[in-house]
Order: sequence, then C-alpha cells, then structure tokens
Amino acid sequence: MAVLGRDPESKHLLNGGSVTTFSLATSKHWKNKTTGERKEATEWHRITANGRLADVASKYLKKGSKAYIEGSLRTRKYKDKSGSEKEITEIRADELQLL
Repeated sequence: MAVLGRDPESKHLLNGGSVTTFSLATSKHWKNKTTGERKEATEWHRITANGRLADVASKYLKKGSKAYIEGSLRTRKYKDKSGSEKEITEIRADELQLL
C-alpha cells in the first residue's frame, strides 16, 4: 500500500501544461523468524505527474490518500540556492489509480 505524506503541490507552466509533485510512502511488513518480532520498513518516493495526470493528482489526492503509481525513474541535477549541485531521483508517473 502507498500513502501520500503531504498534499500535492501543483505548478502551471508557461506552455499551458501543468506539473504536480507529491511524496508517497511504501511500507513492507514481516515477522522476524528468530524472535517472532513484527518488523516494518518504510521508504519515501518523490512522484512527478505531468499534464492530465497532474490535474487528476492535484484535484483528488491529499495527505493520507492511498494511490497506485506506475512510472519510470528519473535522476536530474540542479543547483540549490547556495549554488551547490544536487541530484534527485524521482518517479515520473505514467499511470495513477486512486485507492
């Protein structure tokens, strides 16, 4: 199951398009075979949606919403406010299903 960690943020582009970004958490649960203790691992993913998917995400998703995303990984570089070069990996959504 994947759950949104915060409300989506949308931007309208000069070319008339739109882009929406949000964070999504995925969790895995298992039981330690030796101790019987229940374990959990959560990972956060940055999602970027463009065009129609961006509009759907910004309209229907909010913090705590459950969603299914399919897409591709993208890594990009940018400079922060202090001029330091940073690298970020995000999922560019190709498919979005509200759960």
